Amino acid sequence: MTKSKLKAGEVAGTYQVVEPVTEADIINLAKGFARRKLARGCKITQPSQAFEHLRPLLQDYEHEVFSVLFLDTQHRVICFEEMFRGTIDTSSVYPREVLKAALTYNAAAVILVHNHPSGDPEPSDSDRRITQQLKEALGLMDIRVIDHVVVGSEGCKSFAEMGYL
Repeated sequence: MTKSKLKAGEVAGTYQVVEPVTEADIINLAKGFARRKLARGCKITQPSQAFEHLRPLLQDYEHEVFSVLFLDTQHRVICFEEMFRGTIDTSSVYPREVLKAALTYNAAAVILVHNHPSGDPEPSDSDRRITQQLKEALGLMDIRVIDHVVVGSEGCKSFAEMGYL
């Protein structure tokens, strides 16, 4: 969607549509806003903030995508990276690669995130196992896993809120 289809509203953060837009335009616009919200320096302090930013980015994939939000000591965003792509119901995740990226970004903490193409955000047993493996691997380098968010079209689930971490 081109910016010419929108005009800034009188209130900060609001816009007026000045030309017809398609559903695809709206989805792309939402993804653009979500990526900007995950810009370097944005502070994530509540699972609901992560949901708001991550859901538009991951809910529409037809395959699993495992991503990591790398954070500094104050839980400010360093980088958001889609790390692994899978099939309709699984994604291979390699703790070594996640650790390598965390060290490259000098991250103090991470929020793990992946989608469920089925739409149901309920974590599976394999989701809990990989979370534990990543927590152990990253913990060796004093990098904390502060949450694992599962995104589905039916909503999001937070491992932290569910007591899994």
